[in-house]
Amino acid sequence: MITVKHPLEKYNTAQENFISNLAEQDKEYHSLLFSYGNASYLYHHLPIEPTLEDYTEWLEGLQENIRKDMQSKGYEACKSILSFTRYVREKRDIGMEDFVIEKMGIEQYRKFKDL
Repeated sequence: MITVKHPLEKYNTAQENFISNLAEQDKEYHSLLFSYGNASYLYHHLPIEPTLEDYTEWLEGLQENIRKDMQSKGYEACKSILSFTRYVREKRDIGMEDFVIEKMGIEQYRKFKDL
């Protein structure tokens, strides 16, 4: 039922076990959540290396208090911040919504959005 699999098999197994122990009426709901979550994980782990220029541009778009916090963390630490990884991918024309739709399929994605 989970249409988008996690790249790590131990998580696929745990997700499938979780789904199999649910009441029938809850299986689709949780399958959609796992599919979306797995697709999001894949998106944020695309092999794209951000540049220092990406980091500087991203910082400029943040609210002052958040910008100061992210500056104090530094470039290397921010490489795993989801808003930064999304910024880098969007900048390279890899939109998260389109990516997730491609992975889930439009029908499953619409069902997820309707939750």
